[in-house]
Amino acid sequence: MPHRYFTTEVWPDEGRAVLRGADAHHLARVMRAKLGDTVLLCDGQAVEYTAAITGFGEDLVEFSVQPGVPSAAEPPVELTVLAGYPKQDKLEQIIRHGVELGAARFVPFFSRYCVAAPKKEEQKNQRYSRIAAEAAKQCGRGILPEVALPLPNFGAVCRTFGQYDLVLFCYECGGVPLRQALADLPAPDGRRARIAIVTGAEGGFAPEEAAAAAAAGAVTVGLGPRILRCETAPLAVLAAVLTLAGGLE
Repeated sequence: MPHRYFTTEVWPDEGRAVLRGADAHHLARVMRAKLGDTVLLCDGQAVEYTAAITGFGEDLVEFSVQPGVPSAAEPPVELTVLAGYPKQDKLEQIIRHGVELGAARFVPFFSRYCVAAPKKEEQKNQRYSRIAAEAAKQCGRGILPEVALPLPNFGAVCRTFGQYDLVLFCYECGGVPLRQALADLPAPDGRRARIAIVTGAEGGFAPEEAAAAAAAGAVTVGLGPRILRCETAPLAVLAAVLTLAGGLE
């Protein structure tokens, strides 16, 4: 299988593309690519191009490209994971495996029962974004999933709910079955449905946070009779939503 790289510098009408920076260095110096070698280029908008190397420059590689095709790796729904900020490296696990499952965006947040506290978040975000990019390349995604800077409190989380067609608030005290919540999902015209999955940190959610989520339009769902760890819950819900939406077929 050809190596996969992401670049926004694709000009399909002209049949050419350019790869720059660290990825260009990796292809030219580490992989020791030669003129005529082929790779798979993704434009970050779920379109893929088979590309043949036509030239090398200082930290850039030039290509001729064939007509693009839609990526088969992107699921039928657009999934955002809003995850309560966990301690240690658990957020890295959520991002890495969430990208593999099909999430398009990750938004960590701080809430009442979070154990972790904000610290060097911009620096951490750079690492999280690299993890997402590496996972996207390894698993064949057609987009580069985004990792946002953390939201400061649960009120800020609730204010984002209007961006989505369906918000699934995963509550340890239970709620409607996930299958029922997805059965009521509206079918937007001309685009994929936008679904947000909201899961808590190690301490879960306070009752007033659950009430605020419902008041802001979220559907409170339960995840069965077992208590899931904070790094397990978002991945379990991602897999379940994709299964019910046909994204794992």
